[in-house]
Amino acid sequence: MQKQIVLLIIVLVLADSSAYSQKTERESTYKKYFVGSSLFILANLNTNQANPPDFFQLNFGYRITPKDVVSIEAKTWKYAWPLGIPYGKSFEAPEEKYPGYIRTFGVALVYQRFLWKGAYAAVHAMNALQKYAGEDNKKIQNGYQLFMTYRLGYHFQLLKNRFFLEPSVAMTHWPINTNVPETFDKLDNKWPNYFLFEPGLHFGYKF
Repeated sequence: MQKQIVLLIIVLVLADSSAYSQKTERESTYKKYFVGSSLFILANLNTNQANPPDFFQLNFGYRITPKDVVSIEAKTWKYAWPLGIPYGKSFEAPEEKYPGYIRTFGVALVYQRFLWKGAYAAVHAMNALQKYAGEDNKKIQNGYQLFMTYRLGYHFQLLKNRFFLEPSVAMTHWPINTNVPETFDKLDNKWPNYFLFEPGLHFGYKF
């Protein structure tokens, strides 16, 4: 799957000779609206995963100025391990697995600031409903989570500025996490309430 994503990036970047060119503040013809998602939805195609994410995302944004962008991000995904486990031997280790899984439904407000050419920083604040389910797939209870994402990335313009691709890296943080079942909470408490160096790969269409 990683090879497929890398190949797709290469194809998109080479699709237009102006992929790396960026509009400046003097230009008044930049596209103000966009819709998009994340290329990590392709992970849903891997049916051999021990922890299928069932990940879906939709973004709608508005470019206020050439440097300032606001958007709404709706997403849902499923996970069966604490989010704070860093990359390493404990990441998705059997002994760290929840006695079930969590399905998240969230809507985030996003502010994106262009710093230099296509380089940008962004903050995502997502209010999320957490649906806890047992190993029998039966619902246990609901909870609430405030999920923050702090992102650094680069915006590549493609196909005459109609499409874009945004590889990035992020820190995620969930300062509020309420009504967590005791068996889930016991595993969560072994790990921090943040995750470093989460990759991102957004794409979209401007209009």
